[in-house]
Amino acid sequence: MRTVLIVNPKGGSGKTTLATNLAAFLAKQNQQVGICDLDRQQSSLGWLSLRSPELPSIARLEAPRDEDYSAIPKGWEWVVLDSPAGIHGKNLARALKLADKILVPVQPSVFDMTASRDFLDQLMEEKRVKKHRTFVGVIGMRVDPRTRPAATLEQFLAQYDLPVLTYLRDTVVYVNAAFTGKSIFDLPAYQAERDLQQWGPLINWINT
Repeated sequence: MRTVLIVNPKGGSGKTTLATNLAAFLAKQNQQVGICDLDRQQSSLGWLSLRSPELPSIARLEAPRDEDYSAIPKGWEWVVLDSPAGIHGKNLARALKLADKILVPVQPSVFDMTASRDFLDQLMEEKRVKKHRTFVGVIGMRVDPRTRPAATLEQFLAQYDLPVLTYLRDTVVYVNAAFTGKSIFDLPAYQAERDLQQWGPLINWINT
């Protein structure tokens, strides 16, 4: 079983968008994938409840009540963990221990970058990361590469010895798909061609 943790303590950073679309991509590859929503809002599972049974199947994994993340059901090829805003301390450490790979979404705003700074510093000091047992990748979220905020985000991320896997643009394609429990991978290719291209480097990293 391979586990991908989507994490950033900053709320609204794009964690659920990443988690649901990644799970849908894996399901479309005929992988056995489950999604576990550690957030009390259960946004990922709400999306899953809208998903048609005709689409590639994604299992609903219940989060442990006492935050004992080691109790997450096993037996899947992939588990995608959607973490809550504000996760820190022991809860963060427990979640990190489960992860083979960690995706950190960061948006190009001063608030998001400020909130992410301490978290990224902490992440770099985690034993599993330092010993290369768990690998971390950063995703620029809702980024228009032609703007000043995008350039500022690129400069901010350059200070960390972490791969910036890709930049995902700000588009209603994700929003419209989510309304019906879909991802960009469930849409006709012509509707999401540019977005599918942006996911290429992320998918290659996940699969290595």
